[in-house]
Amino acid sequence: MVTRLSVNINKIALIRNSRKGNYPDLIQVAQDCERFGADGITVHPRPDQRHIRFSDIPALKYIVKTELNIEGYPSTHFIELVCTNKPEQVTLVPDAPDVLTSDQGWDILKNKDLLETSIQEFKKAGIRVSLFLDPDPEMVQRARDVGADHIELYTGPYSWNYATDRFEQVKLHVEAASKCIELGLGINAGHDLNLQNLAYYKLQLPRLDEVSIGHALITDAIYFGLENAIGMYKNCIK
Repeated sequence: MVTRLSVNINKIALIRNSRKGNYPDLIQVAQDCERFGADGITVHPRPDQRHIRFSDIPALKYIVKTELNIEGYPSTHFIELVCTNKPEQVTLVPDAPDVLTSDQGWDILKNKDLLETSIQEFKKAGIRVSLFLDPDPEMVQRARDVGADHIELYTGPYSWNYATDRFEQVKLHVEAASKCIELGLGINAGHDLNLQNLAYYKLQLPRLDEVSIGHALITDAIYFGLENAIGMYKNCIK
């Protein structure tokens, strides 16, 4: 099956925010990513707005022609922001307000009430819901139980250990993906996937719906250019 590439543009916003003004233009970059072949745009607005600003969301919703995916912790403000702007997908992550980057999946048992309530709100607004999970079949089952449509497999440990332990690491993801298929859940993946480890990951998970990639892709774009980088990543998931 075809796997979609959603480009996370947080790092573009981070560069913009390091100076006054609007350079680089986040909206133009999002449009260019789509023009260069991206199948979606991902953003992760955090409470301190250190990269994506809350004010960026309406403009992105207006111009994105593929799919807009908004990631974040389901605080009251985040739920309101997402339901007002109605992206195609919301990905819920268990980030504390001061966390640098997403570094673990949900413990759904401990957060069952929060997730059930949040997912109901998003479903009322007609928004597809994905939960950020460690590759654990039990958590996949619980994701289905609380009403998620997709899960996003946290690929950090796989990516960091790719050179030395890829076979054992990816087995966990294959098992979790098999559970998703059994339950009818969509399968997304993300975190530190790059040009070295992405093709092998896709080969092991042929039913992968979407990968969300930002840091590595934007870094590679410094060397190869944005259009070339997007093409290289799409080639990895053919």
